[in-house]
Amino acid sequence: MPISTADIAKLRARTGVGILDAKNALDEAKGDEELAIEILRKKGIAQAVKKAARAQTQGAIFIAATDNKAALVFIRCETDFVARSDVFLKFGEELARTLLGKGKSGFDASVSEAVPAKVLELGENISIGETKELSAPVMGTYVHSNRKIGVLTALDGGTKEQAQDVAMHAAAMNPAYLRPSDVPQEIVTKEKEIWKEQMKNDKKPPEILEKIMLGKERKFKEENALLTQPFVKDPSKTVEKMLGEAKLVDCVRVSFS
Repeated sequence: MPISTADIAKLRARTGVGILDAKNALDEAKGDEELAIEILRKKGIAQAVKKAARAQTQGAIFIAATDNKAALVFIRCETDFVARSDVFLKFGEELARTLLGKGKSGFDASVSEAVPAKVLELGENISIGETKELSAPVMGTYVHSNRKIGVLTALDGGTKEQAQDVAMHAAAMNPAYLRPSDVPQEIVTKEKEIWKEQMKNDKKPPEILEKIMLGKERKFKEENALLTQPFVKDPSKTVEKMLGEAKLVDCVRVSFS
């Protein structure tokens, strides 16, 4: 299989080896990243390979934004000490700005050089987790104080304050979908099986039970959709009502524990 630039960048981020060594290892491993790491270890040419096997249970989320565009980068590391360090935080902010300014292809090119160097500087394994980009006439962003939750919100119309409020709501409530119509039918079907089991001894007439099922389905969809959830800052209205004439284009939420 052909070896992509992204494959090489990812292996370099995990191992700290040069571009040519990474490419040759992936070629030899026919694209299998774990096998490529094993090959590099056997050759003794990887500076950070031993770190690659260590769990990356910590990290931080970074966001950069303009009025109509935003980018999010999640960077993994091994320890909370590094995740809170000035060097790591500055590095994450730089990468978020790179993704915002250069897009994914430019970001990947920068990562292929920057991450291996930072692995060696900080002394533990670092890798890029999720990256997200959104653009719209009005953008909102939110990063939780511990940097473990990040949200990008895109609106057509409305105000930046509304976009920020939606981002904060999504961070707090973690909706699975944007709209009730987005809930997959297979998910609803599984829930229906549970509801039927719960009501199997109910003596109500079939037509009443059917109405109850329809009500449960509507409620389930609304509770799991961003626009129909009670707005966290004012539960008397839904997020959709709070937005008024503004239209939600998209919302992405990234989190880790």
